[in-house]
Amino acid sequence: MSANTLKQANDIMQPLLTIMEKLRDPETGCPWDKQQSFETIVPFTLEEAYEVADAIEQADLDSLPNELGDLLFQVVFYCQLGKEQGLFDFATVVNKICDKLTRRHPHVFSGDNLGTSAEQVKLVWDEIKQQERLAKSQHSILDDIPVAMPALNRAIKIQKRVAKVGFDWADLAPVVAKVHEEIDEVMAEAQHLEANKDEYYPKVVDEMGDLLFAVANMARHLGVEPEQALRLANQKFERRFKGVEQYAAQSGKAFEQHSLEELDSYWDQVKMAEKSQQLSKD
Repeated sequence: MSANTLKQANDIMQPLLTIMEKLRDPETGCPWDKQQSFETIVPFTLEEAYEVADAIEQADLDSLPNELGDLLFQVVFYCQLGKEQGLFDFATVVNKICDKLTRRHPHVFSGDNLGTSAEQVKLVWDEIKQQERLAKSQHSILDDIPVAMPALNRAIKIQKRVAKVGFDWADLAPVVAKVHEEIDEVMAEAQHLEANKDEYYPKVVDEMGDLLFAVANMARHLGVEPEQALRLANQKFERRFKGVEQYAAQSGKAFEQHSLEELDSYWDQVKMAEKSQQLSKD
C-alpha cells in the first residue's frame, strides 16, 4: 500500500474512529455505548450482517452503503473496546487482514505465478490455511470452524471441509437416499411422541438434527446455499400469506372464521396470480 493510499485511508476512517471514542468517553459519552462489551454487541453485529445480506438479495443497492456503514461501525466498536483494554486497535485489525490476504495470495503479492486456474489458487489457499491451523496447534481440519455460526451455515462449512479430504459421496444418489433414510428415522421416533413425550422428544430432536444436516448436504451437492434458499423461501411464504390475508379481508369474515379449505383456496389463487405475473414479464 502506497504512503498516499495509506494517508487517504487514515483520513477517511479518522472521523468515524473519533466519533467512536466520544461515544465511549467515560464522562461525556453515551450511557448506552459506555455499557457495552465485546459480548453484548455480538447480536447487533449479526443483525447488521444480515441487513447487508438482505439489501443485496433485495437488489436494494441504494441502501447498501448505509447497511455496510452500520456493519463497519460494529468493527470500529470492537476496536475501541480492544484499545481501551490495551489489547488491539483499528490499525492492528487492518494490519492483520492485510498480512493474511498477502500471505494467502502469493500468486498476486509474492510473484509466485500459479497461472490463471482458480482451482490451483484454491489448493494453495487451503494448504496455507492448514499450515496456519498447525501453527495454532489445531490439528483437525474442523478445529477453527466457529461454534457460534448459524447452524445451517456451520453444517455446510463442516461438510465442505471433510469433502476436501475425500469424506464425501461422489454423486447425488446416496445423498438423496440419506435424506429419505433420515425422514424415516424421524417418523419412527415421532409415532411414539403422543404416548411418551418425555422419552421420545429428545430422540425426535436428535433425528431432526440428522435430517437437517442431510438436507444441507443435499443442497451443497446441488450447488445451493441452503441459508439463502431458506431465506428466499421465508420471503416467498410471507408474500403469499399476506396475499391470503388480503383475500380473507375482502371476504368480509374474520381470518379465524375461515376454514382451512377456504384459506388453501386463497393460497392457490395467490400462487396462480404470481405465475401469471411472471409469465407476463417473460
